[in-house]
Amino acid sequence: MYKLFYLLIGAAVFVGCSSKDNDYDASGVFETTEVIVSAKGQGEIMSLNVEEGQNVKAGDQLGYIDMTQLDLKKQQLAASKAQVQANRSAIDSHILDLSKQVASIKQQIANQQRELHRYQGLLKDGAATQKQVDDIKYQISVLQKQLAATQEQIDSSNRSFREQGAGLEAQSTGVDAQSAQVDDQINNSKIISPVSGVVLSKYAEQGEYAVPGRALFKVSNITDMKLRAYITADQLTTVRLGQKVTVYADQDKKNRKAYKGVVTWISDKAEFTPKTIQTRDERANLVYAVKISVKNDGLIKRGMYGDVKF
Repeated sequence: MYKLFYLLIGAAVFVGCSSKDNDYDASGVFETTEVIVSAKGQGEIMSLNVEEGQNVKAGDQLGYIDMTQLDLKKQQLAASKAQVQANRSAIDSHILDLSKQVASIKQQIANQQRELHRYQGLLKDGAATQKQVDDIKYQISVLQKQLAATQEQIDSSNRSFREQGAGLEAQSTGVDAQSAQVDDQINNSKIISPVSGVVLSKYAEQGEYAVPGRALFKVSNITDMKLRAYITADQLTTVRLGQKVTVYADQDKKNRKAYKGVVTWISDKAEFTPKTIQTRDERANLVYAVKISVKNDGLIKRGMYGDVKF
């Protein structure tokens, strides 16, 4: 009888010690980062393909806001840009024509000078008259005046071109800036999910009017999970930011799966132990919250309990 009594006492002590010697240091609940996606543009919501519980990927376009006026503005700016380029081409063409005239006049002067040299030789031999020589000199004089006038036109056109060119350049820069602004507004009219996750709530419907900042839907990032666990003051001295830990999540009723985790946040204020959370020292009243980042393989669910081993 006494042997049976001592055996029962020993088993109770063993169970009590085993319960304290858990294979985890703290436990908590898995959380997700929730992102409220708001409208960036203004206008009627033409499409919003979002439903609660839907899985979305980062960068997915899930709808768009009416951009008719933006498209028209884009066409108007394109026409303005084409007109600026046409004006610049007209100036370039005018200067090119004048340059061709200068080259032609110079060639004529060179031809007349050769003729003058030939007739001066003929005049010495008595085969030409002085009038013929004077006529050629007169032609050269006329051509030189034409050359000077044309060159002055080119210089004047160049000055005008620099002035007009500066204006056209400023106009072109302004059009480009407006086009970039319209492009940005068009991009803002697209409704895009910033993260991969699950849609938790939907706040707008197709056909409603959107303004910048209006909430459209809320998505939860399920790729990067956070385990919010609680540690005692004694454990606080051994835990540090960036520390690599092992996180356990229930895979089924009997098994748990281990994940690599990193401590990303440690609270600097103590709080009373939540009733649903167990610590290694169950007698502790005040604990500190920590957050541990875990890459989710799809098995961890929001609100699921998890354990951590430091």
